Formats: sequence, C-alpha cells, structure tokens
Amino acid sequence: MMNQNKNVPQTANSIVSPRILTIGVYGYIEETFFQALREAGVDTFCDIRRRRGVRGARYAFANSKRLQARLAELGIQYHHFLELAPTAEIRERQKTADKTARVAKRERTGLDDAFIEAYTEEILASFDADAFLQKLGDQPRVIALCCVEKEPAACHRSLVTAKLQQELGLEVEHMVP
Repeated sequence: MMNQNKNVPQTANSIVSPRILTIGVYGYIEETFFQALREAGVDTFCDIRRRRGVRGARYAFANSKRLQARLAELGIQYHHFLELAPTAEIRERQKTADKTARVAKRERTGLDDAFIEAYTEEILASFDADAFLQKLGDQPRVIALCCVEKEPAACHRSLVTAKLQQELGLEVEHMVP
C-alpha cells in the first residue's frame, strides 16, 4: 500500500514507515546539498556528528547554526543525536587505520574493522531504534542522517542505518554528490 507520496510506503494500519536517507557534507556545495535534501523530500534532518562544524569556507553551510537556520527556512526539522557520534577513542581507531593504510580521511572508502567493532559495542549496543523514531515526533516521512564523509561506507551513518534496517525494516538510501 502506498501513500500519495509514491516513495513513502504505508503499513496495513496506515502508519507511515519513514524512508531513511544518509548524506555527507564532503563533495557537496551549499546549493547542491540543500537541493538534494529538497528533491528527496526530507522533512526531518538528524545530525549525528560530534563536532558540528566543518573547516573551510566551502563547507561553512554545514556548521551547526547556519545549517539549522537554513533547514528551518526549508521547513525541515533538525535534531542532533550526540549519542550516535563516535567518541574520540573510537575515531582514533579509524585514524590509526587510515594512517597505516596511508589514506586521507576524505579519500577513505570504508571503515576499519576495529572502528566497526568499537562503534557497534560502545554506541549501537545501547541504540534503541524505536526510541530514536519516537524522538523525531509525529510520523516523519523522509529522514536524513548526516555526517561529513562523502562515501556512506566510510562513515558511521552506514552502521546506524544498517541497524535501523535490521530492527525496523526501514528503506535506506545513501545520497552522494
């Protein structure tokens, strides 16, 4: 059964199951970032970064205050989920793996097993997918999870969405520039 928005599935009891999108900041410019959100029909934006600032003028639009102001202009709800951000210790595991592999953070295409293990044990083990959705309010239709990495597989947002898929059967799409 489908809602009038053909991309939003409904269950038999008419409760809309939201679509989950992910988006990273790198690779976008301000115009294309917000255009991608609008075109996807995002109504709820979840920032899962620890540090909500990005260095450099090109990515200033993703700094928390500017980002929240622009999302508000577009009628998109903003939520920050610090509890889904990797800790400094977990990030250090990935940084070490990147250094060993001689790959720059922005060039990484996947996460190291040590990062995945630590993130899964320390963050996702206590993540309640149902409670997460409840925090988002009345039936969001299209939810975007945002961090900075361009490649979804190189970012913890892919781990969060895998858990949402596994526990709730939600549709997930990874947006890339």
